[in-house]
Amino acid sequence: MGPIFLLIYVNDLPNLASIETKILLYVDDTSVIVTNPNFENVETKIDKIFGDINNCFKVNQLILHYNKTHYLQFNTKNSWDYDLKRNCQGNYIKSSSNTKFWGLIIDDSLSLKVHIDQMMSKLNTTCFVIRTIQDIMSPETLRMVYFAYIHSVMSYGIILGGNQPYSDKIFKIQERVIRIITNSRMRDLCRELFKILEILPLYSQYIFSISIFV
Repeated sequence: MGPIFLLIYVNDLPNLASIETKILLYVDDTSVIVTNPNFENVETKIDKIFGDINNCFKVNQLILHYNKTHYLQFNTKNSWDYDLKRNCQGNYIKSSSNTKFWGLIIDDSLSLKVHIDQMMSKLNTTCFVIRTIQDIMSPETLRMVYFAYIHSVMSYGIILGGNQPYSDKIFKIQERVIRIITNSRMRDLCRELFKILEILPLYSQYIFSISIFV
């Protein structure tokens, strides 16, 4: 019953949002987005929304966990990075350069570089596992392992990060895995190998996912 009661408690939080403010709920994760071209207005809106949230929590006998609360300031390359140092009821909200949002790690420039770096770590581990079991598994079984542990990770959020310059590193890992599954040499071209296994290369998967989304 715990998760159900939590959803009942926080279900009305988005109603506190005003103009240029959004409150997004996803399971037990709550995100507040504040936008304004004027920095002073941003500070005012942040103070107001946190005041409203604290009042809402107080009425429902809830407590905001400040140690798990942080803010991320999105900037362009030419914009000035302001130090907010928000203080809510004597508790400071810490700044962060990146955060996990719906399974994606985004940074203050929306580059997804940190997310792709973490994804590479997972894929390299799986690549090692596939190489280890290659001699005792058939190509069909290895293909199933690929879709379970490579494709599932690689395709999540691909419409956001598939065209990032860092995604080329993911494609190289994909090529390496394809060569392992087909027992090919490291210098062999992968174009025909992708066709044999009926697996889309990263960039084709990106285009396919975008098409489905549209």
